Amino acid sequence: MAESVRALVVDDEERIRHFLERTLQQVAQVVVTVSSGEEALDLLRNTSFDVAVVDLTLGGHVDGLDILEALRWRWPDTAVVILTAHPSLESALVAIREDVDAYLLKPSTPPEVRRAVLEALEHRRRLRGRADDAEPCLIQRGPFSVAPDEHLATRDGQPMDLTPQELKLLAHLMQIAPRVGPAEELVQVVRGYELDPHDARQIIKWYIHRLRQQVEPDPSHPRHILNVRGVGYRFKE
Repeated sequence: MAESVRALVVDDEERIRHFLERTLQQVAQVVVTVSSGEEALDLLRNTSFDVAVVDLTLGGHVDGLDILEALRWRWPDTAVVILTAHPSLESALVAIREDVDAYLLKPSTPPEVRRAVLEALEHRRRLRGRADDAEPCLIQRGPFSVAPDEHLATRDGQPMDLTPQELKLLAHLMQIAPRVGPAEELVQVVRGYELDPHDARQIIKWYIHRLRQQVEPDPSHPRHILNVRGVGYRFKE
């Protein structure tokens, strides 16, 4: 693995950057460190990485969330690990929303960092393999149409602004309709790994909330993505 991995570290603390650089040299051939979000965005315009370790709370005008959005837009195959000293529900939601592959708390030990990076790389490889194996298709239900291979979803012929995970979730719910998708199954679709029912319910509800903002005429009174209490969610035309 060390022969092919290029890693990016984005952190505004010099001590942390040096620690991560030394730690990641055991799993990556190239480790590039930057001290600001502005520097990271400039670098990412023309340079791709296999994995990026990003501090969520950077100083300056460009924060970690801006870096995550840029990575998912410009280099969607990059594995992403977020690093934060302040764990919270908000930072967990950021990880979900921006399709983060791993999550680390400061301080972390070298083995914890390397394990998170290797797991993130493997997770991203699995997602790429799943996408490569998928058959091109067009899914249509009522006014909705989804072409997963083109990353295109429309409602009444008008494009919807969906993240890759939201599009996957909508496509799956449309495919299995009228069957109800349990939370564990839906998390597997959008995140690529299994969780116990309780954790799966907590995570998938945020994806459902965001998807409803695009799909429903009135998200507070959903007509198309319905909650089946104690079971999961189903799609209705």
